[in-house]
Amino acid sequence: MSLSTNSLRVLVVGCGNMGSSHAIAFKTLDGFDICGIVSTGNSKVVLNERLGGGYPLFDDYTTALAETQPDAVCISTYPDTHEAFAIQAFEKGCHVFIEKPVADTVEGAKRVIAAADKAGKKLVVGYILRHHPSWEKFVEVAREMGKPLVMRMNLNQQSHGTMWTVHRNLMKSLSPIVDCGVHYIDVMCQMTRSKPVQVNAIGARLTNDIPADNYNYGQLQIRFEDGSVGWYEAGWGPMMSETAFFVKDVIGPNGCVSIVAKNAGSAGKSDNVDSHTKTESLRVHRAALNASDQFVEEDTWIDMQDEPDHQELCNREQRYFLKAIQENIDLTDHMQDAVNSLQIAFACDESVRTGQPVLL
Repeated sequence: MSLSTNSLRVLVVGCGNMGSSHAIAFKTLDGFDICGIVSTGNSKVVLNERLGGGYPLFDDYTTALAETQPDAVCISTYPDTHEAFAIQAFEKGCHVFIEKPVADTVEGAKRVIAAADKAGKKLVVGYILRHHPSWEKFVEVAREMGKPLVMRMNLNQQSHGTMWTVHRNLMKSLSPIVDCGVHYIDVMCQMTRSKPVQVNAIGARLTNDIPADNYNYGQLQIRFEDGSVGWYEAGWGPMMSETAFFVKDVIGPNGCVSIVAKNAGSAGKSDNVDSHTKTESLRVHRAALNASDQFVEEDTWIDMQDEPDHQELCNREQRYFLKAIQENIDLTDHMQDAVNSLQIAFACDESVRTGQPVLL
């Protein structure tokens, strides 16, 4: 496979759903060249064929790093490998794009960021919703609703087949509310721009197919310094209900804004990754009343024209990664936000396991 001299040479590590999408982005976007593909199983062979073939394939990450000498590494493996793989990449002088979470512990995430700083290289974390115009609009309109905010969000997945395999593997190292919750905790922090002060969470183990110390259903609650509150719910598995599995709703003194995903909310789509990012419409309700206590305004609908699918969102993430490197963007806040949302998610995990609220 011929490589351009002025393109960023990227080593793709992990070839599951996210890794494959990022690899397609590298293949199709200007500015990138894939210099190798790494996975422990057959997924790298499948991805190589999907990309047209000819890429060097590796079972071992360390060997791949040494032989390909990439400019950047894209890490989309299971979370228990994130810290070690990222630090190794930085020590080799590579930039890193890493799927969330940064690591499977808060201390590990801090070590990854310290390694990025020491190497003087860029670390971009895969917070995919930050690149979605509808979610950006959702945050913007939520901020118009006054304070305090009540934020209600969930993403339950009636997973089966290959998605249930993915979820079982994820639950070897993380709970659903940590793995998915970091996205929505990040959104809540953007909406309130306030400090989270306390979390409380509950969880239940609904299957023997996962480790004895983990749970496949969880719900977290967050209190913010400004009086705002939020909850997030996540459950994975073939037993999950598809009734009200997709709730994205923010209420404030001035009204409320909701994501109404008519297509994503239809039967049998709760474990479809592409539907998780489909917003379709925002419904905006204003609370203002007239002298007769009737609403001054009818509800309005914002139908976003720019509605990227999952692949296009991954393309946008990689364009941002390239821009961050080329333009030397200061990613201090980006990295700190990733640690903060992970810290909150793990505090929720602690609350589930201890049965007690956790102060932040």
